[in-house]
Parts: sequence; structure tokens; C-alpha cells
Amino acid sequence: MVYLDYFQELQNSLKAQGNGQPQLILDVSTLEQNIEWLRHKFPLHLKPRLVVKSLANSTLLKRIATAFKTQAFMVFHLPHAAFLLNSYKKADLLMGKPVPIQGLKHFVEHRHIDHLSQVQWLIDSSQRLKQYLGYAQEHNLQLRINLEIDIGLHRGGIADMEHFMHCLAIIKSNAQYLSLSGLMGYDAHVAKLPSKIFPPIQSYQKSQQCYLRFIELMCQALPELDPTQLCLNGAGSGTLHHHFIQSVCNDVSFGSMLLKPTDFDIEGLEPMQPALWIAAPVLKVLDHFRLPGLDGLRWLQPRRKAICIYGGYWRGKCIYPLGVRPHLLYGRSSNQEVLQVPLNCQLQIDDYVFFRPAQSESILPQFASLYAYEQGQFQQWENFRE
Repeated sequence: MVYLDYFQELQNSLKAQGNGQPQLILDVSTLEQNIEWLRHKFPLHLKPRLVVKSLANSTLLKRIATAFKTQAFMVFHLPHAAFLLNSYKKADLLMGKPVPIQGLKHFVEHRHIDHLSQVQWLIDSSQRLKQYLGYAQEHNLQLRINLEIDIGLHRGGIADMEHFMHCLAIIKSNAQYLSLSGLMGYDAHVAKLPSKIFPPIQSYQKSQQCYLRFIELMCQALPELDPTQLCLNGAGSGTLHHHFIQSVCNDVSFGSMLLKPTDFDIEGLEPMQPALWIAAPVLKVLDHFRLPGLDGLRWLQPRRKAICIYGGYWRGKCIYPLGVRPHLLYGRSSNQEVLQVPLNCQLQIDDYVFFRPAQSESILPQFASLYAYEQGQFQQWENFRE
């Protein structure tokens, strides 16, 4: 839904307080509403883990971490890990993707060796596990290992049970250097498959059954371990609501849903409201737009006005003013994008066009800071840029 008065208010505030450049706006009150809705839904037996790449802003992370009383983070970028370890005394980091061996070396050699007990390294194969083992033996380290298992997404991870047992055997026989901290099974496919062919509940149950089989084999291979003390991670913003009903996991990740970009307009997240916007200044208004090379062919010229904005080519949807859209015949531009507008559109230079991003993780690094909007005022919250 488009709130015309709301965007007019944002535009007026930007004209009064902005710097004439594109801005990434966070509506703080909407964020707080989303946090409160989710917090009251969250089961006590599940540990909340914040996905840092989707919330890559120190002030934003702190606000959400405080609300959920958590210092558990899923990290996809080692500079983010370094920041969190320095900022949160009880930080519990689970890497969200396998880190190349050079990354592990860099992490240890840059004085983070004292924090190794706070990091779970995601391992997707025996090959990578042996790399980590070799490095741990060489430097007399103990590394916490979380095994990535394929529960239906088929984007890598350990899918074969024999391979899984082989990895467990390597960990068990090298307890001086490796310890199993848990499992990670990502089930994003549940929300992405065509629902008429693959009903989400059935897809979710199938993924859970697969996850449970890995847990059972783990308990057989390592009976000395207490699975309730391990990090059995799953979920993601798109499937978190399924885990609230029933889950074999005890640790669930989320992030993007709190900002509600368009990729998360999916079943189960209807109560969440969009809280993130891109605002781009209008540089030019072209009342009689002409396509290059077609000056003499008036019947081919589109019967719409056009505008040129500061920047462009963002992955997102034009949301305000109504009827504004990329000019596909003219072509896209990340510098001074041309947009088509209805003939009756009253946009003027220095007004703003608003976009709703498709993702938060892809757009946050493109801006130095969030323009956090609350009660008519903007505050700048610095984004992670590394």
C-alpha cells in the first residue's frame, strides 16, 4: 500500500534536512512495530540469532539485539565478525557461509586468536574440514566446527550421510584441535518453491525430517554429546514462522524481515510492514521526452513525461509518486536514470522519488549511513562499509 501523505512528509523533511543526495531511509517507528510483533511471537525455547549482512549497521544491530536480549549473530563477512567481537563481550558468532582457509589465517593472525571460542566455523565438506584441521594442528588451536547440512535447498553443504559420518569421524579423532559446535540447515527453498506445486507446510516438514535424520546420526556417532547444548541452527526470515510452530532446531536466524524489503512479501510475513526506502532527488523534468534517433517519428514517441534522478539502477520498486517506473526503452543508468512519469504527475526538480528495495543486504553497503527517520527528524546511523 502506498501512503501518499507519508511520502509527502518524508519529501518535505528531506528538503529541509537532507543534503541533496540519494538517501537510504529507515522508518524507526515501523521498525519498532515489526520488532514488537516478532518479539511477542518468539517462542522461549528458540535462541534468536541476527543475520548481520541484512542489518549491517551498528546502531540498527544494537537496537534489535537489545530488544531480543541476544548477542548471537550469523556473520557472512569477517570484518563484521571483528567488529562484533570488539563490541559485544558475549558475542556468539556463527559463520553463515564457509570461510576460505586464507580467511581463517587472516582472522587468527590479526590478533583475534583470543576470540576463537566465540566463533563457530561453518564447514561444508571433508575437504574444507581437513584444511581447517591442518591449520589448527600447525598452530596448536582448537576450532569450533558447525557442519552445514543440505536439507533440501541444494546449494552445497553435506547431503550424503556417509560423507556426514566421515566428517564426524574426523572431528572425533582430532578432539584436541576440533570440536563440534552444531549443525546448520538452511531451508530458504520452502518459501521460494511454487506453493501450488510444493505446499510450504509439506516442504517444511520434509526439510525438518531430513534435519532430524542428521541429528540422529550425529548422536549415534558422538553419543557423548548432548544435542541440547549444541547450536542446531535453521530458519531465516522467510521460514521463521514455521519454526515457531514446530522445529528440531534450537537456534534460528532472521534479519531482513524486520525491514521488510520486497523479496519478503511472502506468506507468513503479512503483519510486517516496509521500513526501508531509497529516496532519490529529481534533477530534471522533461515534459516532451524524445527517444534518441526517433526525432522524426512522432507516432513512436511515448505519451508520457520523463524525469532524470540522482543515481539509479537500484534493485527495487518505484513506489512514489504513483505511476513512476524505469524507462525501459531508453535504458537503465546508475548515474542519472531516466524514469517515465504520467502526464499529470506534478514532480518538480528537487522533489524526490521513493523506491522500496528488494533486499536489505544488497542496498545497505551502497550507502554510507541510514537516514533514521523518527518524529519528523533524521539521524544518521553509519553503515558497515567493509
